[in-house]
Amino acid sequence: MRLRPTTGRRQLAVTTSLVLAGTLLTACGGGSGKPTLTWYINPDGQETLNQLAEDCSTDEYDIQIRLLPSSATDQRTQLARRLAAGDDSTDLMSLDPVFVPEFASAGWLEPFTGDLADQVLDDDVLEGAAQTVTWEDEVVAAPQWSNTQLLWYRKSLAEAAGLDMTQPVTWDQVIDAAADNDATVGVQANKYEAYVVWINALIQGAGGNILDPDTVEDGRDAKVTIDSDAGRAAAAVIQKLADSGAAQADFTTSNEGTSLGQMYPENGPGEFMTNWTFVYQNYAGQIGDPGGPADEAELEDLGYARYPQTVAGEESKPPIGGITIGVGAYSKHLDFAQEAAVCVSSPEAQTQLAVNEGLMPSRQSVYDSDELKEAYPADLLELFSTSVDTGGPRPKSAFYSQISSAIQDRWHSPTSVDPSTTPKRSAEFVADILSGEALQ
Repeated sequence: MRLRPTTGRRQLAVTTSLVLAGTLLTACGGGSGKPTLTWYINPDGQETLNQLAEDCSTDEYDIQIRLLPSSATDQRTQLARRLAAGDDSTDLMSLDPVFVPEFASAGWLEPFTGDLADQVLDDDVLEGAAQTVTWEDEVVAAPQWSNTQLLWYRKSLAEAAGLDMTQPVTWDQVIDAAADNDATVGVQANKYEAYVVWINALIQGAGGNILDPDTVEDGRDAKVTIDSDAGRAAAAVIQKLADSGAAQADFTTSNEGTSLGQMYPENGPGEFMTNWTFVYQNYAGQIGDPGGPADEAELEDLGYARYPQTVAGEESKPPIGGITIGVGAYSKHLDFAQEAAVCVSSPEAQTQLAVNEGLMPSRQSVYDSDELKEAYPADLLELFSTSVDTGGPRPKSAFYSQISSAIQDRWHSPTSVDPSTTPKRSAEFVADILSGEALQ
């Protein structure tokens, strides 16, 4: 099997047409008598994923791609409905890591065993990514690409604020620096999953967790620990930003895209922003475009640092995201599907996704490759890999979807967050949800 390099990202309409074309071609290939494996993908990196489906098809089977909705919640819903019905055409699926425990607990994922398990999860896989693909001591998914958040900022803004960005900075410092310099702090605080990502990272950065890690796999019997000093420290950060002059106008509905928009020079001094790895390639790819950096000098003004500390002196826990590849337990072709999963998550595949799409690897060897060193600054690659390796996953629970929704209910709007009440109210609600005493 040979993985061929592709060109860079194109417009969505072109990419979608390529995916559809690839789907038709592979479907026609299935008519030759070979099995056709169906791979459900999320919308990120469609062009390269379509190429991987072609390159990882073999003389024994073809791989066809089907597109999932853009929302992680809608992706989960569609796949869960299929698998709950015992759908045997769901061979491969791109899964947000937070849904792996639920799917594995339900018996919807075929575990990797023996040599395949060793290939999928070896010492080359970064720790943060490795934590997302195991359940009850089994390897139930293959890490394909990993996501993490950094603190992105304009270097000129940090300099004006007197911040030494070679040293760790706290959320308090970032908020004060922005407020004192007519700048803003970009976050994701709409009522959706990314808001829980922020809350979880703040809590873990203060040394706590939403659920007790020692009981998290106990399902409904897990101990809820969000009502803690760490939970109150997290709420204090959100409250401070909400009450400061650094909150952006769309603070309560902000998302990854809206927060990035404030970085551009036309919007004044810019911002400090926590956001995912896509930022660099997105920003660098818009040099000279309306609203983008005017030239290389403005791109050079884009800075990046480790995720801010919740508590001064306590190492932050950058969020962990990305995509893992699961094999549907009801597939008619389990051996082929697992072989294909290994192929589409291989180091070569991860290299293509990082270079072409800005979707960063889950393997250290790929960060160390010549291809990535040509595509990204060396210090940025090191920051990405370190953040994934030492970051903090969200609660590894089969009931994560309910937990996330419960937290969103009690912590939104961010303008109403109060350290003295919000953690306690959310702990009670999550506990009631898990015990079945409350519904959402």
